[in-house]
Amino acid sequence: MRVTFWGVRGSIATSGLAFAKFGGNTTCLEVEAGGQRIVIDAGTGIRGLGRKLSQESRMLGRPTSTHLLFTHLHWDHIQGFPFFEPGFAPNNRLFLYGPDLEGGGSLERALDAQMQPPSFPIGLDVMAADKRFYTLTSGDGFRVEHVEVRCRALSHPQGCFGYRIEAGGRSVCFATDVEHPDDGSVDEALVELARDVDLLIYDAQYTPAEYEGREGPSRKGWGHSTYVAAAQAARAAGARRLVLTHHDPTHDDATVEAIEREAQSLFTACRAAREQLPIAV
Repeated sequence: MRVTFWGVRGSIATSGLAFAKFGGNTTCLEVEAGGQRIVIDAGTGIRGLGRKLSQESRMLGRPTSTHLLFTHLHWDHIQGFPFFEPGFAPNNRLFLYGPDLEGGGSLERALDAQMQPPSFPIGLDVMAADKRFYTLTSGDGFRVEHVEVRCRALSHPQGCFGYRIEAGGRSVCFATDVEHPDDGSVDEALVELARDVDLLIYDAQYTPAEYEGREGPSRKGWGHSTYVAAAQAARAAGARRLVLTHHDPTHDDATVEAIEREAQSLFTACRAAREQLPIAV
């Protein structure tokens, strides 16, 4: 199993030399396992992944088939989809899985809405790939050939899913856009989903000072977490390794490096996510 981050930022993409080491695209994760490719979320990072997949398709002379899981429908997790190059090739297939979240917003409606005037010049119908939509509920599981996928609802405004992917005796859990409980405990749904996982990928957008309002406004209730909570969750779940993601767009490389060091003092097998740096699981 191999994991590659194509987008590691939360809220909005950022750029500049001060952000080059970790990257500035919003969330997109590629998991290669069991001969399959599973993609989680379609932030701006999916544009680079799409270009790679199209190049591979042309080189091999065959269409692509991509399974794309959405954690939720906030804009920073879907905004790259209109720029996903394989979606425009009629011979390609896209299997799109998303939660039926609060307010009844479906994945297909959300992707269609962001490509409507005045926000976008072309509609979802112009993406000519064979698109198949599937609605998930918390606790669902399904298989993609030899790969097993499970989801659980996590704590986030309007809802969010965490995903666990298993193949060949290896496992990865992706838990972005999750906020730890007010009492300092760890969400039992997350612990169950990430139990004994080989790699836990966890939202660590804020420092404790930012989260608590000692540096700027309090971020409590905004739906994101800290590196301290990430380490606590990794310990509670018995995770073997931890990767911090959903970096705040104001956090430059020096800040993320400092967060990484602090997190490693709490959970040794920890690192901050970097774009296009593959991780073997």
